[in-house]
Amino acid sequence: MIRDRTSSTTSEKLIWPLRLTWAGLWCERLTRAFWPLWTVFAGTISILAFGIQDHLPIEAVWIGAVAALGGGLWALVAGLRRFHRPGRGDALVRLDSVLPGHPIAALTDTQAIGVTDAASLAVWQAHRARMAARAELAKPVAPDLKLAGRDPFALRYVALTALVMALLFGSLWRAGSVVGMTPGGEALANGPVWEGWAQPPLYTGKPALYLNDITQSRLDLPTGTRIQLRLYGEVGALTLTETVSNRTDPPPASDPAQEFEVVQSGTVEIAGPGGRQWKIVATPDSAPAIAATGEISREAQGEMAQAFTATDDYGVTSGTATIALDLPSVSRSYGLSVDPEPRDAIVLDLPMPITGDRREVTETLVDDLSKHPFANLPVTITFAATDAVGQTGQSAPLSVTLPGRRFFDPLAAALIEMRRDLLWSTANARRSAQILKAVTHLPEGFIRNERAYLRLRVLLRDLDAAAATGLAAARRDEMAEALWDIALLVEEGDLASALERLRRAQDRLDEAIKNGADPSEIDRLMSDLRDALDDYMRQLAEESQKNPDQQMSENMQGMQMSADQLQQMLDRLQQLMEEGRMAEAAELMEALRNLMENMQVTQGEGGQGGPGQQAMRGLSEMLREQQGLSDESFQQLQDQFNGQPGQDQPGQGRQGQGNRPGTGGDGQLPDDRSLAERQQDLRNRLQGLSQGLPGQGSQAGEAGRQHLDRAGRAMDEAEEALRNEDFAGALDRQAEALEALREGMRNLGEAMAQQQGQPPADGSGEGEAFGRADPGSQRDPLGRSSGEMGRIGSDRNMLQGDDVYRRAQDLLDEIRRRSGDQTRPDTELDYLRRLLNRF
Repeated sequence: MIRDRTSSTTSEKLIWPLRLTWAGLWCERLTRAFWPLWTVFAGTISILAFGIQDHLPIEAVWIGAVAALGGGLWALVAGLRRFHRPGRGDALVRLDSVLPGHPIAALTDTQAIGVTDAASLAVWQAHRARMAARAELAKPVAPDLKLAGRDPFALRYVALTALVMALLFGSLWRAGSVVGMTPGGEALANGPVWEGWAQPPLYTGKPALYLNDITQSRLDLPTGTRIQLRLYGEVGALTLTETVSNRTDPPPASDPAQEFEVVQSGTVEIAGPGGRQWKIVATPDSAPAIAATGEISREAQGEMAQAFTATDDYGVTSGTATIALDLPSVSRSYGLSVDPEPRDAIVLDLPMPITGDRREVTETLVDDLSKHPFANLPVTITFAATDAVGQTGQSAPLSVTLPGRRFFDPLAAALIEMRRDLLWSTANARRSAQILKAVTHLPEGFIRNERAYLRLRVLLRDLDAAAATGLAAARRDEMAEALWDIALLVEEGDLASALERLRRAQDRLDEAIKNGADPSEIDRLMSDLRDALDDYMRQLAEESQKNPDQQMSENMQGMQMSADQLQQMLDRLQQLMEEGRMAEAAELMEALRNLMENMQVTQGEGGQGGPGQQAMRGLSEMLREQQGLSDESFQQLQDQFNGQPGQDQPGQGRQGQGNRPGTGGDGQLPDDRSLAERQQDLRNRLQGLSQGLPGQGSQAGEAGRQHLDRAGRAMDEAEEALRNEDFAGALDRQAEALEALREGMRNLGEAMAQQQGQPPADGSGEGEAFGRADPGSQRDPLGRSSGEMGRIGSDRNMLQGDDVYRRAQDLLDEIRRRSGDQTRPDTELDYLRRLLNRF
């Protein structure tokens, strides 16, 4: 012990290093002294667990037992002789030996001479202080457990490996068989030893059972469970009796190895000393059940969609849907009056989840059967589900009309009906040919697609010839495919002019209104009408640029309208259709048709001609889409704060927030992509516009490109934030992208004006008159002032002086007041919020 009372602090810091070093000394000396003992013990247990003694002569077993016992005694005696109990002093010496200068030993020394000399005493105290500082740095010393020098053949590792293998693949119960080999051992072991396992079928997912651990008399097992029993000891001492396998030729009851499957309820009994009995209750595997849920629906392009639910006690593995023609429900008129040719039922594989629990599966079967002969005819759909055993469960037949693509053009619908008649029976070939001759007799004003007309005439000639000689099935299928292609060409068309496309979109929407089409189809047709209208106006603008004099003379007799008026008219049309007021919708549609026929445009030099203007139009469209995407991100952020699930789901539009239900913000069909995917698409489109931007090499053009690059980086960051559902961060990045897009468009507009030799728009008042006859006026196809290139509206200040700022502040205060009034319509509130975000 350190004797200097001034070193008490050092002694306290040495307590734990000293204790840990002392414990390490105990481990070290025990390991070195007794490693042969636990090596012999591990090797002996390993041999017994593997059951090697059961396969050796009794003499060999005795010799092995004596050798193991003798080796154990020798190892114990030798270990006790080698073991020396470590003391505290040994720990101090071990700890001091690793410190430089042996400071602990120095602290225990006393000054031999110069005790009365002050200088000598000061030197001694300084020496002790230095040693105390070194001692305070002491760390526990790790024990030396290496035994390679004492065990050169690594016998300890061999014994340890054997013990681990025995515990994994052997059984410690087998060690008890040695007791039976001793005199009176059977009485000591209390009878022979047995083992049993119950392994349920893998598809059940249930674990195997070790029957030795099952003490209750009742045992519930799935049908098909495999039971394995092993009877040890003298043959005949234990016997097996069971009534669960229903075996006709079972092995002897005393057979040491028994194996059978549970097929029925019954009993399993092991008779004899130490035996046991169980009452087995076999749980049968029920057949799966499946049923259709909800009504069958038709997608926009004619795909059928039918939801279903399948259940099974252990899991459904597969399923099918069989679609057969419901002949008694078919209206046997016209081409369907003849007997149909036999056709095999349609068999579709049902979608199944790849991962997860299949005990209850709820999915939707989606497939496009528009071209199948059963399309738009009464059918029965029978769902079937199969489990792992091969059992099949079926649903009741579902009587429906098989959805298919709907054709709104009268000619296309007639062609599809003739195709259906041909596929129904080749006996309809002559009748179909006669009807097609009547259809194509006077094509003027009825068949507006010349290419479709020519293809139809060729097909009619072949059909007429085949009807006279007999129409083969293979040839019939080729003609049906050709009729389908011609109908698509008539319905969708490859129209040569934007006006023809607009008329076609109006006709298809007229037919949809008259026939009572589904809301999804009406939304799609409205979207087509908007696209056709935009294309038509763009073509009018290009025509006015090519021949301004003729166009301006026609403008005097034509009519113009603002974009807001046109948009209000289209919105009113869709509102009427959504409310079911089809008669009023038809009247408004006719008024819109007349308006489109008479509408003309005024177009200035800064119109929509070259690639630069096209790029600017693309940027304007991208700016609107980015603003709409930002609005949806804000709505998702609100839903997240309100605790509503499913923030960023594909196809999730905003209802009551400036969008009509089921549509996007511009009246288009809902986008099935997530917000992140749509943001990525905007980024890709922005990158694609980089090649056609105006102002290459000019200062304004380069500044605009830099702003667009900044917008692209902000879009990338917004996409990443949307994928992480960080809607607040996404809104910040989207706002940055909007600002950069606006700045870039302003710079590029200035660069374009410089290239065309035009002064920047300063609101001088020239070109402000609506419908003026000057072909150089800055007007778009709707007669709006284009202002600086790429911006809608006039650049002329409406107010002058200090009144501008006062009026602006009044407007901003009024907008804020109205946005806080929650009783206002959601559409108005959304518009007010967008104004506040922008200004």
